[in-house]
Amino acid sequence: MKIEKISSRVLMACVALIVVCFAAFLLIGYDNPVGDYNQPLLTDVIMWLMYALVVATAGLTVWSLVRGIQNSKGSDPAATTGVPGAKITLFTVCITVASFVIGWISGLGETDFVAADGTVTTAAWVTIVDAFCVSIGILFVAAAIAVIVSMTGIMTKNASK
Repeated sequence: MKIEKISSRVLMACVALIVVCFAAFLLIGYDNPVGDYNQPLLTDVIMWLMYALVVATAGLTVWSLVRGIQNSKGSDPAATTGVPGAKITLFTVCITVASFVIGWISGLGETDFVAADGTVTTAAWVTIVDAFCVSIGILFVAAAIAVIVSMTGIMTKNASK
C-alpha cells in the first residue's frame, strides 16, 4: 500500500476519533455539578485524547524529521519538486517562535485564579495557559493560510520559474 493511502486512512481515522470524542463530550451528561459550574461527564476523555494526540504528534514529528534527513542527504528538494522546503521550514520556525512570544507577552500580568471549589492556580500557570491559547490561535490561522496558499500552487509556480 502506498504511503499516501496509509497517510490518508490514518488521517481519516484520527478525524473520526476526534469527532466522536468531542460529540460525546458535548452531548453526554452535564449532570456533574462542580461548585457553581456544570462539568461534562466526559472531560477526562477529552483530556486523555489531547495527551495521546500530543504524544503521537511529537513522535511522528521526530520520525518524520529523521526520515526526511536520511532521504534528502545530498539533494536539493526544491530542484526535484519545485517546493522551496528550506524557506517553508524557516518561515514555520519563525511563526512558531513569534506566536509563543506574542502569547507570552499577552499573558503577562495575570493574577492568581481561584476556582469555585477553592483550588488556586498561580499567576505563572495562568500566564502559561494564556500563552498557549494565544499561540494555538495564531498557529491555527497560519495553518489555514498555508493550506489556502498550498491549494493555489503559488509556492510551486514561483519556485519553478
